[in-house]
Amino acid sequence: MDRPERVALYPGSFDPVTNGHLDVAQRAMELFDRVIFGIAVHTPKKTLFDAEERVGLAREALAGAGGRVEVAVFEGLLVDFARRRGVTAIVRGLRAVADFEFEFQIALVNRNFAPEIETIFMMPKESLIYLSSSLIKEIAQLGGDVSALVPPNVDRALRKKFGAVR
Repeated sequence: MDRPERVALYPGSFDPVTNGHLDVAQRAMELFDRVIFGIAVHTPKKTLFDAEERVGLAREALAGAGGRVEVAVFEGLLVDFARRRGVTAIVRGLRAVADFEFEFQIALVNRNFAPEIETIFMMPKESLIYLSSSLIKEIAQLGGDVSALVPPNVDRALRKKFGAVR
């Protein structure tokens, strides 16, 4: 008996993508047939990389995943994008209790608008749980080495943005 394709949407600003994001994406690929790495065009956060740069960085970082991961940008309501793309679940990464409180609120709002789409909370592996894009940008801007925390292409892009030479 054939079952419908299970498609997950992993949304975020991904400014920039970190090894924590990649770990959550990998975990999602173990549970779903296909994962859409959804990059929000409009975000309340001031971004370092524009949408096109974030898409390029994510695509290169996820190139080894084959055809099971698609990088796509979206605007507007997340649930509208998810419906258009046939998504069955929204994946959200959690690092701490504070993340849960915020993400729980968003999940309930999304459920109100799209009860057919589940929200799945996933944690990155313990060694990456403290990572955030904001922290990565701050360390890189101050000249710190983030090469163990981000994919190599992101490390290069951060060094280029901040003029760091290593």
